[in-house]
Amino acid sequence: MKNNPHIAVLDDEPDITELLAGYLQGHGFRVSQVHEGRALMALMETDPVDLVLLDLGLPGEDGFTIARRMRESWRCGLIIVTGRGDAVDKVVGLEVGADDYVTKPFDLRELVARVKAVLRRLAPATPAPVAAAAAAAQPAPPDKLCFAGWQLDTGSRSLRNPQGERVVLTGGEFDLLHVFTLHPGRVLSRDFLLEHTRGREATPFDRTIDVQVGRLRKKIEADADDPQLIRSVRGAGYMLVPPVSHG
Repeated sequence: MKNNPHIAVLDDEPDITELLAGYLQGHGFRVSQVHEGRALMALMETDPVDLVLLDLGLPGEDGFTIARRMRESWRCGLIIVTGRGDAVDKVVGLEVGADDYVTKPFDLRELVARVKAVLRRLAPATPAPVAAAAAAAQPAPPDKLCFAGWQLDTGSRSLRNPQGERVVLTGGEFDLLHVFTLHPGRVLSRDFLLEHTRGREATPFDRTIDVQVGRLRKKIEADADDPQLIRSVRGAGYMLVPPVSHG
C-alpha cells in the first residue's frame, strides 16, 4: 500500500463526509469530500483516487449508476457505504463492481479495516525484505499469464483482450481471474476461490464468488450466457478451461 492513499467520500450529507474525512485523515489517508456524482468524476479526472466510499441514496443520479460509470473508466477501490441493507441491494452492489458493501450504522474502526483490506488487494505484490535475497536466487514468477489470446499482467494488474485492448477489472475481478490462471483445468470450489481472493477478509456472503464470476464472464466471454472460458461445474464450483502459458 502506498503512503497516504487518496480516498474520495461521496455522500449528500456534509456531516457524514466530514466525520469520515476526519477519522480517515487521522489514520494517514488523504481525503476529498464530494456530494454528487459529477463532482466525483471531475475529481477523478484531475486528482486520481485510490478508493471511493460511495453512498447509494443520492439525489439525482443514484449510487449504482455512479458505480457503473466509475467501472467504465477507472480502476480504483470501491466500497458502498449505505443505509440500504437489503440482500438484493448487496448483490446489485457487487454486480456493478463494488469491492465491499458496508451498511449504516457502522463502526469507524471496522470501516478503516475494510478500506485497508481493499487497498491491500489492489496493491501490486512486493517481496518482503527478508525474502528478497532468496527470491533473487530463484527465477522470478511470470508477470504475464496468457490464455485463449488474453493476457493477464500481474505486475501492472491489468488485462488485455486478444486484440491487445485493455479491459478494466475491479480489484476483486483481477484477483479472481489470477487464481483461475494459476489453476487452469482444475475445478475450484467457491470456498477455495473466496479464501484465495479475500483471505481473512472473507465473509459468509456466499453469493460473492458467483457474482464476481458473472461479472468476469461479461468481460471475457464471447457470450456470457454460454461461457466457454470459465465453466460452471454443477455442485462443485468453476473451472478455467483453456491452458495457460507464461508470457
